[in-house]
Amino acid sequence: MEPAKQPVELPIIDASDDIPSPDSGRRLPRWLKRNVPKGDPGHKTTHLMKELGLETVCEEAKCPNRMECYSQQTATFMILGAICTRACSFCSVSRGAPQALSDDEPERLAEAAFRLGLKHVVITSVTRDDLPDGGADHYFRCIEAVRARTGATIEVLTPDFIESKEALARVLAAKPEVFNHNTETVPRLYRRVRGPKSEYSWTLELLRRVKEIAPATKTKSGLMLGLGETREELLDTLADLREADVDFLTLGQYLQPDQKKYLPVVRYLRPEEFEELGQQAKAMGFLKVASGPFVRSSYHARDMAESF
Repeated sequence: MEPAKQPVELPIIDASDDIPSPDSGRRLPRWLKRNVPKGDPGHKTTHLMKELGLETVCEEAKCPNRMECYSQQTATFMILGAICTRACSFCSVSRGAPQALSDDEPERLAEAAFRLGLKHVVITSVTRDDLPDGGADHYFRCIEAVRARTGATIEVLTPDFIESKEALARVLAAKPEVFNHNTETVPRLYRRVRGPKSEYSWTLELLRRVKEIAPATKTKSGLMLGLGETREELLDTLADLREADVDFLTLGQYLQPDQKKYLPVVRYLRPEEFEELGQQAKAMGFLKVASGPFVRSSYHARDMAESF
């Protein structure tokens, strides 16, 4: 009988490379330092979101790329309100009693996409376990409205719809070009990171079913690194995603939104390590891979979507 394989741990960075983090109180490596843009290059995008009463995950999740994206007049729209019914231990989106659906949100979203001149629109949402369809019909209406107003390609980044198997078919009926659902982490850490209602197996099943229902739709998933996963666990997870026929992959560094409320960062990966992991992922068969400390699910999403 062969001895059980031991997880291969990766070294933590040398603390001499660190600088203080203003957000979490931890010390960040120097490659995670970003210059604050002078002036307000994202003013138009910020003003438009407020004018139309729209939410962006860029703001709610404190994305480190938001000023870059806003300055390029793009954003990831967050529908179904700003209150999530899940309590993931990594995410700064507010959780609690959900808000009532806004019937005119699809039209407001379409207007924003039109006025920003977007050719590729990314739509995500909070999780709405309180709704029978998890908000799937609202996704459908938003996709239809944006496409009718702009002709843009559409990428959705959805919750797991774990309470409703019919929800996925409703979203796909609107024919989004890219369907994204984040894996976030490896199976061993799944419940700790995503909470007791989440299932690793359901994430894989959801991504598999996309291809069964809409074979032409590109599927996409992403993971945060630095939560305590090992390289062996990570590569096994990537193998699972390839087995589920996932096309696009994003790998980024987990950053703790707040020192008191959220999971701590276990380690920071160097840029060259992200580069190496990206090359390994490409060798596994992913059509497109974005791997780097600041990579997030929808970062440069149009470039990835238009590659194929």
